[in-house]
Amino acid sequence: MAATAATHVPLTLTVNGRDHRLMIEPRRTLLDALRHDLDLTGTKKVCDMGDCGACTVMVDGRAMYACLLLAVDCDGRDVRTIEGLALGDALDPVQEAFVEHDAFQCGYCTPGQIMSLRALLDADPEPTDAEIMRAVTGNICRCGAYRNIAQAGRRAVEIQRARGEGAAS
Repeated sequence: MAATAATHVPLTLTVNGRDHRLMIEPRRTLLDALRHDLDLTGTKKVCDMGDCGACTVMVDGRAMYACLLLAVDCDGRDVRTIEGLALGDALDPVQEAFVEHDAFQCGYCTPGQIMSLRALLDADPEPTDAEIMRAVTGNICRCGAYRNIAQAGRRAVEIQRARGEGAAS
């Protein structure tokens, strides 16, 4: 039997506030659609099985692993990636805190860590230290920058408060 062309389906991904109309294979993950179809490479592909958290994005305000989501299941949903956090030259409070506290070494886990913390602060602008740690427990830092990541999480709360921001920035 001759090989046939893969079936593609239309979908609209709303990523960082912009609609993107795509024709993709139904089995394509959100991670691959972001990286290969939309050229948003800030979301990292590491384990590709939901173990490391480097691919964490926000879908409808919740932190989720993009490698475990099919792009077709995100049709019409609000997807936010690391590229969508800063407003022009103004860093998001979590990004600013990561810089201040040197909360990254190699930087590979950084986008996932930041997105997990952003989702937490959007849901609860005044989280406890335990809640901050719980928010990033699904994100593996191979360099061991966990102490700095926790400090950055606490600092992000302070920055957000100082800016007068309630939930999302």
